[in-house]
Amino acid sequence: MNRRDFLVRSAATGVAATLAARSICAASDERKLRVGVIGHTGRGDYGHGLNTMWLNLPETEIVAVADPDAQGRAACLRKLGVSRGFDDYRQMLVEMKPDLVAIGMRHVDQHRDVALAAVEAGARGIYLEKPFCRTPAEADEIVAACERSHTKVAVAHRNRYHPALPVIARLLQDGAIGKVLELRGRGKEDARGGALDLYVLGSHVLDQMHYFGGKPVACSATVLVDGRPIERADVQEGAEGIGPLAGNEVHARYELERGIPAFFDSIHDAGTKQAGFGLQIIGTEGIIDLRMDQEPLAHLLAGSPFRPSGKPRSWVPISSAGIDQPEPDSALGQELSAHTVSGRDLIAAVREDRQPLCNMYEGRTVIEMISAVFESQRLGGQRVTFPLATRENPLTKLA
Repeated sequence: MNRRDFLVRSAATGVAATLAARSICAASDERKLRVGVIGHTGRGDYGHGLNTMWLNLPETEIVAVADPDAQGRAACLRKLGVSRGFDDYRQMLVEMKPDLVAIGMRHVDQHRDVALAAVEAGARGIYLEKPFCRTPAEADEIVAACERSHTKVAVAHRNRYHPALPVIARLLQDGAIGKVLELRGRGKEDARGGALDLYVLGSHVLDQMHYFGGKPVACSATVLVDGRPIERADVQEGAEGIGPLAGNEVHARYELERGIPAFFDSIHDAGTKQAGFGLQIIGTEGIIDLRMDQEPLAHLLAGSPFRPSGKPRSWVPISSAGIDQPEPDSALGQELSAHTVSGRDLIAAVREDRQPLCNMYEGRTVIEMISAVFESQRLGGQRVTFPLATRENPLTKLA
């Protein structure tokens, strides 16, 4: 499939899935789906509102909360107006048998076990905080279990559900910025800059790279600590349950199936005050800039990025209605932030027996893209190909 066909398909798929989600979720003849919320106060809590999102979805009812922290659990029950609370998520899953399970804790070391338990308990759908899991091996386990049970998994990369994405895909197809030359992404580059930034925030950016450029083919990368290549002695347990981690500076180059190279960079305390957090699509006749978790999501800067111009050029917003058009859905920003859009899509995916827009396969791809950075560094910056041969954390094999 060529780049043009890919972009056409991406646009059509995004629009169709969004319309279907709204239609299916509006149906009055479907019973409400029962939701079990799982969090862990003090160890990732409930993520970015993965407990409260269901209050905005009348197609669902929250039936129970699981949290091993008694005070946190009680507070969440009050917030949600729910009476059934459990200190053990396994007990909650067995007793309540929810249709949908929200895995909210941000500490990623818990995601694999909870997801597998939800599948075993018969959950029809799982909404999972990012990052998806720690390693490609864990992702393989989740995917295999869900394939056997036909459980749908949606990953909370909120920007992936933005209706402006298929609009941007059409603009690229129509040559709005000429020939697309490359994709460039950066993390927040705050105190987490480098390896941790790549995992917990770069996952949003890599997901966008995957959407616009297709599946990763290969990766070559450099991971540094204080300006030198990381060594085995630098590897420590990362924050937020990431597992073995090292490096406060990351520079990665990906080859993508559509033939567009993509770059991700993150430097500890770069001094940009998170200004770089996002993805730029650079073409011969302009740039489309996507800012993660902001509204409007995207802006267009027309004109060659390589030739100085005597005329002023402005960044023009791109909405779901097009370039420099007001967003027709005034509630869109809030609904994306509150996971309402992605929640609707998961409900529709369960009822239609299809994959969510940002599903477990895409979640696995992002984790593999992250892991590839460390595998390349472990091999001295070598080009590594996908799927990765090494499915465990490459830093556990660092010489």
